[in-house]
Amino acid sequence: MLDVTTHARRVIEAGLGLIWVRGEITGFKAYRSGHWYFTLRDPQAQVRCVMWHTDNARLPSAPVEGMQVFVAARPTIWEERGELRLTVKQMVPTQDGGTWQVRLEQAREALRRDGLLDPARKRRLPAFPGRIAMVTSLDGAAVRDVISVLQRRWPLVTLFVLPTRVQGEGAEREICAALRRADRIPHLDLLIVGRGGGSREDLWAFNSEAVARAVAASRVPTISAVGHETDVSLTDLVADARAPTPSAAAEAAVPDREAVSGSLAALARHLAQGLTRRTAVVSQRVDRMGDRLQMNVMAVLERSSARIAQAAAGLDALSPLRVLQRGYAVARSDAGIVLKQRAQFTPGLGFRLTVTDGDVRAEVLDLPRPAGTSALSSPSPARERGQG
Repeated sequence: MLDVTTHARRVIEAGLGLIWVRGEITGFKAYRSGHWYFTLRDPQAQVRCVMWHTDNARLPSAPVEGMQVFVAARPTIWEERGELRLTVKQMVPTQDGGTWQVRLEQAREALRRDGLLDPARKRRLPAFPGRIAMVTSLDGAAVRDVISVLQRRWPLVTLFVLPTRVQGEGAEREICAALRRADRIPHLDLLIVGRGGGSREDLWAFNSEAVARAVAASRVPTISAVGHETDVSLTDLVADARAPTPSAAAEAAVPDREAVSGSLAALARHLAQGLTRRTAVVSQRVDRMGDRLQMNVMAVLERSSARIAQAAAGLDALSPLRVLQRGYAVARSDAGIVLKQRAQFTPGLGFRLTVTDGDVRAEVLDLPRPAGTSALSSPSPARERGQG
């Protein structure tokens, strides 16, 4: 039998998740461990329930016999007895708005299942929005508060107000339509949705699952500002940011121009100081590079001058004028041909002798006898004359 009840428990727990049940409490017992055991019944049926201490500790007080309640519970099978039992997680009295609270919890659970309450999906608000849309009523103070804050903090922003009813019959439908219209505004940067404070009934439109899903579907980041600081709605949970009041939403939406101006001034000073330091460092480097460059240029010029002087000395040593200064002369014919061999000189030949300070006109009168020849073989004496 235990195998049967175990299998039945697995089937029940896998097939049924968290459910809401309404009924009358009977047979209530609170044990020293803190756990509560009771039966929940209505005219048609009854089921045994347990609520562990970790769950019932959040309630302000224990229920009384015969009290009508809503419970959020997970069905299971008590294997040892083969009985259906509810493990209660939440309990809400049917009085004092209990029905609304159950609807709220059901909507919250549906949003949670779809991942719309996941903090990881929240987007960052733009730092400097240029266009903001606000979905709210024109009759309340929310619009005036937002406009006042925006003009004081960041007057460059453009605000689009999409008027809608925020409470009463048809409010949910109008809010969803206004949110869809906001998505069609070109170049929109941010969306604010909300209203001023009110009773639970007044704020109920913003606990609508349809409105919450419309806020979550916005193509731009959203800020939810519903009611007062102590009020938390479903739109607060799905929006990218939550503000306690519409004025606080406006402050969160735009930067403070005075703070931005101060930051820019500080940045300008920092940049100027950095540029001054950088310029000084670069100037020092340029000065050092200039000194090194001048030294290198002087060294190159000195080496070049030395090489030029050395080359000039070599050229001077090879100059024919130097040879002439040592007592030599150069013989050239009238045609300018240098006469370097004896055979080029014939008696009567006129030529020029170039000496160190000019040319001398000369003529071959006679050729002396070559070294190693006898007097018999030498020619007859020839005349030799010259003029300067």
